[in-house]
Amino acid sequence: MKIVEAKVIVCCPGRNFVTLKITTDQGVYGVGDATLNGREKAVVAFLEDYLCPMLIGKDPRRIEDIWQFFYRGIYWRRGAVNMTAIAAVDTALWDIKAKMANMPLYELLGGRSRDGVMVYAHANGSDIGETLEQVHQLSEEGYKAIRVQCGVPGLDHVYGVGKKGPDGTRYEPADSDLPAEHVWSTEKYLNHVPKLFEAVRDQMGGDLHILHDVHHRLTPIEAARLGKEIEQYNLFWMEDPVPAENQEGFKLIRQHTTTPIAVGEVFSSIHDCRELIQNQLIDYIRSTVVHAGGITHLRRIADFASLYHVRTGCHGATDLSPVCMGAALHFDYWVPNFGIQEHMAHAEVTEEVFPHAYTFDKGYFTPGESPGHGVDIDEKLAAKYPYQRKCLPVNRLEDGTLWHW
Repeated sequence: MKIVEAKVIVCCPGRNFVTLKITTDQGVYGVGDATLNGREKAVVAFLEDYLCPMLIGKDPRRIEDIWQFFYRGIYWRRGAVNMTAIAAVDTALWDIKAKMANMPLYELLGGRSRDGVMVYAHANGSDIGETLEQVHQLSEEGYKAIRVQCGVPGLDHVYGVGKKGPDGTRYEPADSDLPAEHVWSTEKYLNHVPKLFEAVRDQMGGDLHILHDVHHRLTPIEAARLGKEIEQYNLFWMEDPVPAENQEGFKLIRQHTTTPIAVGEVFSSIHDCRELIQNQLIDYIRSTVVHAGGITHLRRIADFASLYHVRTGCHGATDLSPVCMGAALHFDYWVPNFGIQEHMAHAEVTEEVFPHAYTFDKGYFTPGESPGHGVDIDEKLAAKYPYQRKCLPVNRLEDGTLWHW
């Protein structure tokens, strides 16, 4: 059995997505997500110019060997572009292998460890009241865990609170071909955001899981202050409290608060999170299939994390395609130390381009029983939605200093 074609498909059905389709000489094919938001074409070039030609003629069943070939053999290891490209190859190969075995991917990984995958949705609004309306709506839809974000008085733009779309929902402002510039104030944010959690608990009680994304915006001592102040509201997690480059900073946060910490959606390898995990400085690792080297490497991260009581909480925003969501759900179904899975609903047109087997019911997803990871791409429909360059914003402090977005 040999690989005879490796094709990259770029489309924009609501968001930009990069998909790798690998086909064998027996007609079996697999698809992998290769989307890197804001740097999509860099991954396209890396795949088309380098990895895809090297795949031709290889045995697709040798997943581990191919992974090592691309990770060790390229010499320039790690990095977002490299690991996203490797992840696309790896996911497509697992898809092929599971289809050859005529079983859903989770069975090939070792079988399911649970009956459903708990996911969390996003509630956000320009103010606390608007966010609470979304919390109530999502709770009625069955979600048992909800990430809450809201606008901050005195700031025009706050992460997690995009502008309102035609359907009334809010989405991230990746809507310009050059980065928009937003103004940020840590002081205004820290003074306001605890009021959001107080309001949610007052209205929803103690059973709802509340999550919040700080989005790397605080210093360690500021994050420690926030974590300590919000302990009374019993958050499921405080996500990305500080930039992760200085991992010593997490020690300071741990010294001051018991609020659980989640981090890792921008990590590309186990080496990015090794010290955080083995020193038990985090509670959830958020690395995902598409940006952390695929299922092969994410399994290593999860197995390592399990030794230190760290659970998974894979990233699942709408800038990851349904291919990644499908693969993640099969991974979540299997992984013993599962914590939670992020879920942002894709646009209807996206779901038409990427038909899938996974389903949602009462706060939980199941990945479906289709052979492989259960997600495909309609190439003819995808061709109707050409790539559009889009950039996420950048942040500046009120004095003009460039800050973390």
